[in-house]
Amino acid sequence: MNVTTPLVGGDREQAGADSVWFPHALDTIFDRVLLVRRTPADLRTASFLDDRSLQPGTERKVVAWAEVAAALPRDSRRDAQYILHISHVGSTLVSRLLGEIPDILSLREPAILRTFHEVLTLLGRPECPWAPEWAPARLDTLSALLSRTFHPRQRALIKATSFTSELAPGLISPGSRALLLYATPQRFVAGLLAGEGARSDLHQLAGPRLARLSRALGEGPWTLWSLSEGEKAAMSWLCEMVALKEAARRIGAADVRWLDFDSFLDDAAAQLVGLASFLGHEIGAAEAERICRGPLMNRYSKGLEHAYSAQLRNDVLASAAARHRHEIGAALAWLEEAARRYPKAAECLESGK
Repeated sequence: MNVTTPLVGGDREQAGADSVWFPHALDTIFDRVLLVRRTPADLRTASFLDDRSLQPGTERKVVAWAEVAAALPRDSRRDAQYILHISHVGSTLVSRLLGEIPDILSLREPAILRTFHEVLTLLGRPECPWAPEWAPARLDTLSALLSRTFHPRQRALIKATSFTSELAPGLISPGSRALLLYATPQRFVAGLLAGEGARSDLHQLAGPRLARLSRALGEGPWTLWSLSEGEKAAMSWLCEMVALKEAARRIGAADVRWLDFDSFLDDAAAQLVGLASFLGHEIGAAEAERICRGPLMNRYSKGLEHAYSAQLRNDVLASAAARHRHEIGAALAWLEEAARRYPKAAECLESGK
């Protein structure tokens, strides 16, 4: 991002008032934001709102963060709701299914959330680009930007990236809600060991997750090099579950709903009715059944060109459980030991969440 384009006239109104100009990325060095012109169809189809969603002809502007913040109307809505999750637990599918409801604008993994998380992790340290007192106002501005929709009755539902759950309490306004998606340790570990893509994510994120878990527990008793692959998967489950538990505590019990993805798949239509109601959108059983009988339930949600189903998921996990039974056993033993040492780990393990 090497050019800053001032917002003028109609551009200023659009940047502040609706979702036409989407906050795609944040440049923390020069404190400016990349705005990308998005249509409802763009947002509906994108699996990830990061550089993978950009096309060569996509219109974009690079603008100072302060100017974008100033362009927001004083009465901007800050009512976006969130899907938080531990990764590889069906959050994209749930997001897409809920996005079939006309009054839900479903947004998946805005890249700007990841950058905010990176910066706020450094808050208070000498190398952080933001002063600690800047954080609340910046989170408030981001909440307003992500809450913009294309018509007044519509409400944004943002599926965050798994490792950004710590941001949620600073983004979710009173009265807004969050779905918290998880899986049991056995299913989660099997899923991470099932294929090359998931295993790549596991190893790429293991170091940052271990650092986050150590901060959450108040000490760092483990070293990355000493953990087996299964233990890294177990540590990843625990890291993200501890983060979800803390987010739930800070948001408030009335405004969060926990969802075991495998339980969701057992009766998706009935679950969808309940999830929609929790988020403030009433749909009938017939409408939920129509959505769940549509193509989304039989496609891979991160790449709709690929077939995938609940039965195929069960087959993949069963195969992984058989192939990696020793690693899964080591993972569960690691979690039991963590639970004996740390109350936060015990809380996660005892409840299954």
